[in-house]
Amino acid sequence: MSEIIDYRPYLDNDFKVYVCVLAVCDRDGNIKPVSFIWEDGNSYDIDKITEVRPAASLKAGGAGIRYTVRVRNRHTYMFLEENRGIRKWFMERR
Repeated sequence: MSEIIDYRPYLDNDFKVYVCVLAVCDRDGNIKPVSFIWEDGNSYDIDKITEVRPAASLKAGGAGIRYTVRVRNRHTYMFLEENRGIRKWFMERR
């Protein structure tokens, strides 16, 4: 007799936070995030983007285009991941 295993608890990720992002796209197709809404509902403006490159999130898992951004004088990463044609933004929880 086989036992049914519920894998859902193992799929939860305490470090990955999907966020709503306001971004602009220029005529060359470059995407620039301007602000985001954190999971607590607060909105944060992005002061500066210092780097954009493909990368993986070693902390939260997943990969995509990694934006190194400065928000309130702190550097952090934002990721734009694409899965089956669907794009989603995520950040790493500290």
